[in-house]
Amino acid sequence: MLPSTASLGRCNWLGLWTLYLKEVRRFLKVPAQTVLAPVASTLLFLAIFTLALGGAGRVVGGVPFIAFLGPGLVMMAVLQNAFANTSSSLMIAKMQGSIVDLLMPPLRPGELLLGLALGGLTRGVLCGAVTLLGVQPFAPMWPADMALALFHVVMGSLMMALAGTIIAIWAQKHDQMAAITNFVVTPLAFLSGTFYSVERLPPAFYAASHANPFFYAIDGFRASFIGHADGSLVAGAIVLVAVNLTLGALAHRLLATGYRLKA
Repeated sequence: MLPSTASLGRCNWLGLWTLYLKEVRRFLKVPAQTVLAPVASTLLFLAIFTLALGGAGRVVGGVPFIAFLGPGLVMMAVLQNAFANTSSSLMIAKMQGSIVDLLMPPLRPGELLLGLALGGLTRGVLCGAVTLLGVQPFAPMWPADMALALFHVVMGSLMMALAGTIIAIWAQKHDQMAAITNFVVTPLAFLSGTFYSVERLPPAFYAASHANPFFYAIDGFRASFIGHADGSLVAGAIVLVAVNLTLGALAHRLLATGYRLKA
């Protein structure tokens, strides 16, 4: 029998650590799907945009196009995989009826949320690191400002892990989850300046891009490599922190009330 939360002090560290390990081991059981697949996708995008579409000789933001494109693709893999981890974990638990395994242990809503979010963050960071290493033979790149790169990777991963938690709690069937992924997450990722500089967009689209939180994660991460950002790094950091706080508060509320989790 697990010890009660009270016996472990203000935080059930044992329960939190166990949940975190469960989330990490879950995606590490299928590394070809969860960790290596993003490398293949990134290399395909690099090949398409630099070879098939003739981007090898282009210059964007004062750097070769491949140097501009590479960090954006790495960050896109980070965001998508952090979202996939928490969303799939909760959705599968709901569909299979094993959600009780998360609700019954002596974990407060905050501890439950932290364990899930850290699992998603870990997958996002790991996918980013493996993807970055995987593209080195084809597009050598390394962050000049490691602190800036880590900040945006962590903030971006956490944002998407929290978003995945919220969407999985809300969704009642796989079709709803697929709809959010296909019609919200993927478009936001592709329209975030990953493949182009937003400075070249018409004013209306330029303003719209700055309402996309994906833009700030990708723009800040790219700036750590090339030393140039399309937007304000300070404003981007504020937006990412504010979005994470908002998503965290909402996710905590949903877990605390048992919304669509308890019969």
